[in-house]
Amino acid sequence: MAHLIQRATVLGTGLIGGSFAKALRKYTPDIHIAGWDRREVAGDAGKSGAVHEAFSGSLDVALRGSDLVYIALPIGATLDLLPEIAHHAPAHALVTDACSTKFRVTTSAAELFPGQGGPLFLGGHPMSGRELSGFAHADADLFRNASYALTGPVSDDRDPRVSAFIKILEKMGARPLWIGAQQHDYAVGLASHLPQLAAVALGSFLYDRLDENGLPITLAGPGLRDSLRLAGSPYATWRDIVLTNREVLSAALDLFARRLDDIRERLGSRDLEADFDAANELYKLLRSL
Repeated sequence: MAHLIQRATVLGTGLIGGSFAKALRKYTPDIHIAGWDRREVAGDAGKSGAVHEAFSGSLDVALRGSDLVYIALPIGATLDLLPEIAHHAPAHALVTDACSTKFRVTTSAAELFPGQGGPLFLGGHPMSGRELSGFAHADADLFRNASYALTGPVSDDRDPRVSAFIKILEKMGARPLWIGAQQHDYAVGLASHLPQLAAVALGSFLYDRLDENGLPITLAGPGLRDSLRLAGSPYATWRDIVLTNREVLSAALDLFARRLDDIRERLGSRDLEADFDAANELYKLLRSL
């Protein structure tokens, strides 16, 4: 079904959008790719060859004739631009996003994309990324061996546009899976957003305690660097994620704080083996995915 998608427009050519464009070039070379972003960012994508055409400014020209519209913008910008995208996207197009939270986006899209005789919206979220943002860090194989959440009625996979998109994802090495928007936001709140905030809390806690000799960081080993990899992510990337998933995150932080309090109370009891065992099993499970 991939022949249904002959022209794709990537809105936002940073890490995710740039990686998607590069993956299209690598794994579906017959697809014509347009990139849209701020002038300097879109220009970098054009100069690199990741996209055939680079656009900035008005969306209507960039979207003209597109079979696939891939939105790789921050959540706030996505919500702001959805009405314009719905207005200018061709009636035959599949419009999909890569936002890290899904409920707000899919709720707004349901009102803007009726799905009958017009463009079809499919929520999406590639479960891959890096702590560094921007097109400079884009990678054609960023999605390889990663889950790719699709939020919409499972019956959508019978639509030929969706089937074509799924085949493209599979060519890129991604593993598509269907999940409800609220279930998605709960799961990523615990498995992705909570670890990010935990890394930020630990990193800022240690930074505030640096002395004139650099202690305690001068004695840090690779374990701390591994634990704080997520702390390298910029706030601009996470602001909208936190704002649109704050209920899940607030509850998760409360429960996590209770677990830390429980561990603190048992520090002198030699009774942490069960916690270490559970953590070891989870680590093994993650390595097997």
